Amino acid sequence: MFDKILIANRGEIACRIIRTTRRMGIATVAVYSDADAHALHVEMADEAHHIGGSPVSDSYLVGNRIIQAALDSGAQAIHPGYGFLSENPEFVEAVEASGLIFIGPSSRAIRAMGLKDAAKRLMDRAGVPVVPGYHGEAQELVVLATKAREIGYPVLIKARAGGGGRGMRRVDDPDAFHEALAAAKREAKAAFGDERVLVEKYIEKPRHIEVQVFGDMHGNVVHLYERDCSAQRRHQKVIEEAPAPGMSDEMRAAMTEAAVTAARAIAYTGAGTIEFIVDASEGLRPDRFWFMEMNTRLQVEHPVTEMITGVDLVEWQFRIASGQPLPLRQEEIPLDGHAFEARLYAEDAAKGFLPAIGTLHHLEFPQGPGVRVETGVRPGDAISPFYDPMIAKLVCHGHDREQALSRLYKALTHTRIAGSVVNTAFLAALAGDSDFAAGEVDTGMIERKHAELTKMALPNFRDVALAAVGANRIAVTPSGQDPWDALGGYAHFHPIERSVQLLFGEEEVAARVSVNRNGSARVAVGPMTTTIAQDAGSGEAVRWPGHVTVFAGPSTHNFVVPDPFEQAEAHAAGGDALRAPMPGLVKIVRAAAGDTVIKGQSLLMLEAMKMEHTITAPHDGVIEEITEQGSQVTEGTVLVRFRE
Repeated sequence: MFDKILIANRGEIACRIIRTTRRMGIATVAVYSDADAHALHVEMADEAHHIGGSPVSDSYLVGNRIIQAALDSGAQAIHPGYGFLSENPEFVEAVEASGLIFIGPSSRAIRAMGLKDAAKRLMDRAGVPVVPGYHGEAQELVVLATKAREIGYPVLIKARAGGGGRGMRRVDDPDAFHEALAAAKREAKAAFGDERVLVEKYIEKPRHIEVQVFGDMHGNVVHLYERDCSAQRRHQKVIEEAPAPGMSDEMRAAMTEAAVTAARAIAYTGAGTIEFIVDASEGLRPDRFWFMEMNTRLQVEHPVTEMITGVDLVEWQFRIASGQPLPLRQEEIPLDGHAFEARLYAEDAAKGFLPAIGTLHHLEFPQGPGVRVETGVRPGDAISPFYDPMIAKLVCHGHDREQALSRLYKALTHTRIAGSVVNTAFLAALAGDSDFAAGEVDTGMIERKHAELTKMALPNFRDVALAAVGANRIAVTPSGQDPWDALGGYAHFHPIERSVQLLFGEEEVAARVSVNRNGSARVAVGPMTTTIAQDAGSGEAVRWPGHVTVFAGPSTHNFVVPDPFEQAEAHAAGGDALRAPMPGLVKIVRAAAGDTVIKGQSLLMLEAMKMEHTITAPHDGVIEEITEQGSQVTEGTVLVRFRE
């Protein structure tokens, strides 16, 4: 077994790997970029090495720097996590050429599964069912269009490289094939540097079910049952579960046998996932599943498999890479209960899942039986524009699906995050959806129900009152041992009433707050009044710079607390300011103070998680001041101020 390993990754997965190494007595080496200098995985590791700038192209994708860090530290092996270089065969070969061990499959196995068309031809020869379609080399329009007609519409055009839904188009009619093919090729070329595509039969009610496999260097291959990953938005997974709902013994036997056959066909070693597309229009049938692709690494959703089997998959990775045989035979691997994983992201679900950034001023995760939280952040950490905006994964286990789903919903309602837009309410709406609860889910469900699942709950009067109390900095719950602290807004003769202004979206709220002798707070908004008990607001309202966040079950209500000094400054300048519509990075500034601009003129480019948004002048005018290029801003930050 290894004495020291380097983790060629960051965030949640790096922290997850470190927990297993600590239990096994293996020392860890972290690598970090400029943006991650104070990250949690750096703090948790035994030592850490700087590898470059914040962009992944200057750090986590620079294989030679990572290998050099491993050699300098005396590490014996490199664990790639997932993403970044985890499925790069050239990196694997460079690691092995340097005398280190790559904790994962061989470069040959990665190459065999790296391109969808070649992988499907290989699986077809091995006897693994593949989706009816054309996976050949010819890319001429006439060939592909002819094959589409032979397959039968609707068809799906898919980039042969990459994933995440890019380079993918559904075509329902032959007349639309030419335009869809051109669009798919352009997108594939831009995303993966490879415009070649394949054409497959479109499955009308598709479910995405995958099988976890493991192989060792002694020729043994086992499966650890299946996971259902059908709940997706933009072809990316949202909630995963194991086992798959509605799975029969006959279907499981056929699917797991196909997965093991696929792994054996390439002499696979380590952790891998065989992904299948399933036609669920008539339930789960053994003749209605087809090989889609193989992920030659650990999956993001691996914890649900760990919860139902009791197996630490990362520990197995270490043991296999060090030459040991698989710890369990197939018949020894248990299947116990049910598990869900929900991915908590900094994103705006209502706005098409637009990624967000921000500082996590408040971060509170649930605890309880069957609840596991995987995260790579702490309170005060920032969600950077350079990396995936995942905050955490909530994993819940129960003795059956109903109990596990109930625990997931409860865990989401007790997850409290302030400082960024988050998808907690959306996840709770999905977990509480009647179709999802019944196991009636397919890959198009979220898109069909998007408006319903992302409908924002409006704050009620009590939520507004809690925000007003929090904005006024009234200590509803004593924060120290000083007895005067408990008196809050106490006055000798009568309670002092304080005014507070709030903004919820575009709506202004004017409230009046006073503290009673018993410590409760009286809040009035217009003719309406309510009393917030001394301990009622504890944990429900959190103040952070310029805002108050109120937690109401799974919903999060963010109120802006206007700064009177900023308001006075804005009034002195005519109040004419252009504010950031979302959190992001000011990527490009195209104007300067003193410039005369016209309505519609591009002033700057705001980037939110690699999506660019042009900010234009709302009217003709002269710029008084403009934010600096490279600034990270939150929603509502003044980007441009105009002269009166």
